[in-house]
Amino acid sequence: MREFKRTDRVADQLQKELAVLIQREVKDPRLGMVTVSGVEVSRDLGYADVHVTLLGEDTPERIKENLKVLRQAAGFLRGQIARRIKLRHVPELRFHYDESVVRGQRLSSLIEEAVASDKARHGEEPGDDAAAGDAGEASGNEGGRD
Repeated sequence: MREFKRTDRVADQLQKELAVLIQREVKDPRLGMVTVSGVEVSRDLGYADVHVTLLGEDTPERIKENLKVLRQAAGFLRGQIARRIKLRHVPELRFHYDESVVRGQRLSSLIEEAVASDKARHGEEPGDDAAAGDAGEASGNEGGRD
């Protein structure tokens, strides 16, 4: 079994603490609903790349404004982390917008569109859909008897 590296443990702890701190301690009205999606810590623990996502409307202007607020609060957050976590040196915080959630939603909608268009194209053959549904029900009933 692979043991966790110290940087992984520090990153996990930073993610937990930053999530709480951003939610409860940063009192800037420009800051929206920010979620800390991940933290990567450099090998020497000098830097921590904090990846955040925004809930709700995420226009480029809103993303820039939220990142600006977080960068301005980085010193405050770093000081609060120093009080909560026992580290010789608290990493410098660098905030980045995490586009993976938006990309995932976009891919999911593209897949749904493709499935819908495929069903519409093959929907003219009603026997296929009914046969597939009957086969699913039959296999489901057999599994319940065992």
